[in-house]
Amino acid sequence: MEGEPYDVVPCSSVAVDSILRIGTAGAIWGLCSAPHEARKQGLGGVAQAAFVARSASSCGFQYGLVAGICTATHCGLQRYRGKSDWVNGLIAGAVAGGAIAAMTRSWTQVVPMACLVSAFKVATDYARTT
Repeated sequence: MEGEPYDVVPCSSVAVDSILRIGTAGAIWGLCSAPHEARKQGLGGVAQAAFVARSASSCGFQYGLVAGICTATHCGLQRYRGKSDWVNGLIAGAVAGGAIAAMTRSWTQVVPMACLVSAFKVATDYARTT
């Protein structure tokens, strides 16, 4: 994958960029989905606004954290191994999937989530190269 940001930009910069982009998308998702959830719970007024704010910040933080872990791992592996292949995406996806499952504290889901996110990461990397 010639010309990727991993080749010329420090991994920390790539990770921060990923955190900001995906974290913003997560915050927007929280702003869009939280009002519906708040109405389902019967919240209104200030309680609804507080619920929406908490949801937006929580989604933004979690999405950004996972994106940062995945991007930093992928970039670090690419630099360490000196190769740009599917193995970097596989390992980065597994680490990010493990982080997602660890945040839910459902330890029985760590391996399945790591495998799922790893498969999606490899598929997206493959789709970008073709």
